[in-house]
Amino acid sequence: MFSTMEETAGGFLSLFNVEFSRTSVTLTLLLVFLCLFYWYSVYPFSVLSRHGIKHPKPVPFFGNIFMFREGFFKPLTDIINTHGRVCGYYLGRRPVVVIADPDMLRQVMVKDFSNFTNRIKFRFATKPTTDSLLMLRNEQWKRVRSILTPSFSAAKMKEMAPLINTAADALMSNLNVHAESGEAFDIHRCFGCFTMDVIASVAFGTQVDSQNNPDDPFVRHAQLFFSFSFFRPLMLFLIAFPAIFSPLARFLPNKRRDQMNGFFINIIQRIIKQREEQPPHQRRRDFLQLMLDARTGQDIASLEHFNTEKQTDENDHRSQQTQPSASELENSHPRPEESPVKRPQKKMITEEEIVGQAFVFLLAGYETSSNTLAFTCYLLALHPECQRKVQEEVDEFFTRHASLFCLNLIFLCSFVSICWFKGDIT
Repeated sequence: MFSTMEETAGGFLSLFNVEFSRTSVTLTLLLVFLCLFYWYSVYPFSVLSRHGIKHPKPVPFFGNIFMFREGFFKPLTDIINTHGRVCGYYLGRRPVVVIADPDMLRQVMVKDFSNFTNRIKFRFATKPTTDSLLMLRNEQWKRVRSILTPSFSAAKMKEMAPLINTAADALMSNLNVHAESGEAFDIHRCFGCFTMDVIASVAFGTQVDSQNNPDDPFVRHAQLFFSFSFFRPLMLFLIAFPAIFSPLARFLPNKRRDQMNGFFINIIQRIIKQREEQPPHQRRRDFLQLMLDARTGQDIASLEHFNTEKQTDENDHRSQQTQPSASELENSHPRPEESPVKRPQKKMITEEEIVGQAFVFLLAGYETSSNTLAFTCYLLALHPECQRKVQEEVDEFFTRHASLFCLNLIFLCSFVSICWFKGDIT
């Protein structure tokens, strides 16, 4: 191949009567290759500078990824403290803008959110992760988002409270055993098991007792999911040379990935089949069932003028009203004296997308929740006076509202909310 390139270059030069030797052509091609190689390694890392965004100096090919070997929170805090509230870094060859200004965040996340629906696109991601809200893009994201939004109303969340309470009872039982023993124990593990039980029950429709059975297949496969690391050799090559290695990664065999994905997909497919065979009143009221109900087309938020600022209030108000039946929705027509109103788009959610949303719960809910709970308890252990104040505030709340199910307890108890936000390290 290289000799062919030399012959081609030689033929090109001979057209201009330029004398050449084999060595000079080789050196010329080598010089061109080195220039292109240098351009490939350096040019992408000028994007932020060209837009006036300050950032730490990147390493050729890898950017600033090695800053995050010990985690993301502290390096991001250091970048913000050093370069300002609007700064950036390079995740491999990809520029990332960091915004720590509250007004600008509100502008991006609320007022102009319709322009920022897409997240980072990972070329090496596979199903079912690619079917989750974290990966969906443009109109497909809007469709699935509009279907899922009503599932998070206060009324719908209240239906899932018994499932969460079951896991909480198991957690309290285990904590009592540790408390009575008087010995030190790993509370992060306890909260990790609790969070795992809640996610398995609510998102995957599966009853798991990871607190007493850590070898449960669901737990083992979930741990595989969280053993991912950017700093494995293959991942570093993907980050440094995405155009070359990303297509290859899709076709290379990955037994670990296929085993993990297959396990969770099979669980949900089996549960879906069981639910379809059950009478409606016997079906578990969990998030999985709410997504299955959404396949009928009921209770879907309109895609027109999709507004994240008003969406929550609208859905909470709608959830308190009586929902029409499927037949009523099918047969309903505007009255003659009323002007026709554009009805919501009735686009269904697919089974693959249902599996993808369950993965979102696992990805976004496990480590964030367990870390926050554990660190909050650690801070309370260091400050017994705060611990007593939290206990008094919670006891007083439930004395006044003994039978009240309240999703916003943390916001109604002012000191509890302060402690919670102090412990939120995610």
